[in-house]
Amino acid sequence: MMKNFTTFLAAFVFAATLISCSDKLVPADQLPAAAHSFIQQYFPGTPISYVKKDAGLKTSFEVVLTDGTEIDFDGKGEWDSVDCKRSAVPSALVPAAIAGYVQANFPSQLIVKIDKELYGYEIELGSGLDLKFDNNGKLIRIDD
Repeated sequence: MMKNFTTFLAAFVFAATLISCSDKLVPADQLPAAAHSFIQQYFPGTPISYVKKDAGLKTSFEVVLTDGTEIDFDGKGEWDSVDCKRSAVPSALVPAAIAGYVQANFPSQLIVKIDKELYGYEIELGSGLDLKFDNNGKLIRIDD
């Protein structure tokens, strides 16, 4: 019994070490072409500050632009989340139903972050309020 526990513990520590060491800074030219196109389309003229590549179970990239915007991409260069901190997420990234809901219910608030989730989207408003929507843009929940 103790031998099994020790083996399990050793495997767990090894796996945790691999996962924690998988992030590394890489040159921007290692980003997939789709990620470069996305940045040029939605953040023209804003240079890339740095790129982190996570080569864990699934390859992903975290890009930080010089204005502080953080964008996460999957290994193919498709965006997963965009965090503009205090400025508005490009409106073209926000599905129309979600944008309409926010405009109707929080007209003075900016959408500063958007995440794609399995169930739909999670957005964060400038006030820090989080709104969760299904894939059809229907509100699921509000978190503060």
